Amino acid sequence: MMNDVLGLILGGGKGNRLYPLTQKRSKPAVPLAGKYRLIDIPISNCLNAGIQKIAILTQFNSVSLHRHISNTYRRDIFTPGWIEILAAEQTPRSSAWYQGTADAVRQQLVEIRNARTKYVLILAGDHLYQMDYQKFVQFHVDTNADITLAVQPVNAAVAPELGILKRNPDGEIVHFKEKPKTEELSGLESLPGTPNPFMASMGIYVFTTELLLDLLNSPGDDFGKDLIPASLGIRRVMGYVFEGYWADIGTIRRFYEVNLELASPSRPFDFNNPAQPIYTHPRFLPPCEVYGSTLDQVLLTDGCCISNATITNSVIGLRSIIRPKAVVKDSIIMGADYYESREEREKNAQLGRPDIGIGEESIIESALVDKNARIGKKVQINYLPNRPDSDGDCWVVRDGLVIIPKGAIIPDNTVI
Repeated sequence: MMNDVLGLILGGGKGNRLYPLTQKRSKPAVPLAGKYRLIDIPISNCLNAGIQKIAILTQFNSVSLHRHISNTYRRDIFTPGWIEILAAEQTPRSSAWYQGTADAVRQQLVEIRNARTKYVLILAGDHLYQMDYQKFVQFHVDTNADITLAVQPVNAAVAPELGILKRNPDGEIVHFKEKPKTEELSGLESLPGTPNPFMASMGIYVFTTELLLDLLNSPGDDFGKDLIPASLGIRRVMGYVFEGYWADIGTIRRFYEVNLELASPSRPFDFNNPAQPIYTHPRFLPPCEVYGSTLDQVLLTDGCCISNATITNSVIGLRSIIRPKAVVKDSIIMGADYYESREEREKNAQLGRPDIGIGEESIIESALVDKNARIGKKVQINYLPNRPDSDGDCWVVRDGLVIIPKGAIIPDNTVI
């Protein structure tokens, strides 16, 4: 049955709430857990479920995403199916950018028809979870559904950020409200009296292809705001309850929290699952080198060099260089895209620029340091409660966290 499913991953949004991590890349290309990218999650779930036809819709800051996909997911001539990129483009039918989730799919109807599958599985490119899509699609078939949404119980604190729905005893969705205000939540409880009384859409849908093509002839640019609510009572719209771990990584704060959860011994999501591996670009990096250092609750990835440093509750990304007497606490260090040569370091020294990595005696606390950043000696990035959003010359504060953008230079002795 999964050979008859097209996996369609939406990866074209601006990701404004993840700025500045999305300043030079699209949201699905943002690094995750030190060595992966967000797009690896839905692609891996598709491959593990036996879906052979996978398309990624891209639009904004998409170069690094395209590069990652082309370098990572190569199919040979003996493998059925394909993994392809469907970029926003001007055509005789449309000259506009994607205007929303439904409009993005609408603009690729020709490719969807050409896939010649009976079902279309629509996925988000910025979530962390492991789902057996085969069970999801089988539920869609067994319940004779026109549309099936993956749903999950959530609490009142996060409900206003999501699409909240209500199911009848048969599992059919009878009410749907996209991002309701707190005062609008009354009456939407699906599980009253429980810690998670509301049922939220995960932004994951299964459509019968013919119905999807017909539905997209209707007005509306977004599935959650327009097409799904308009289908209630007219189509059979079912809710498939997913009880595993799921994180919508839509904000800087949530990105930070999810990554640090992955460094915890009691992490809710485990990448070490041989039955359902998460794939990413194979880089063939050298082993990590750690000398005279103290590391506690650290997610340490490939190719790092750490000398006489202290690191706690942090994620240390690929090719990270952390120099003597540095302290890293409650932080995400994304590492680097390359190693600097001796000639490059000598040239940087002449220009007064620090090397890529964390300099000697620097203290990094509650921060996100993006790739290729240069943190000088004796730099202090301090945790300040209730720190307001602000923009410095080479740093940004969002959601109370200091973010050092990709390629930024922080001179020696800087205090943030």
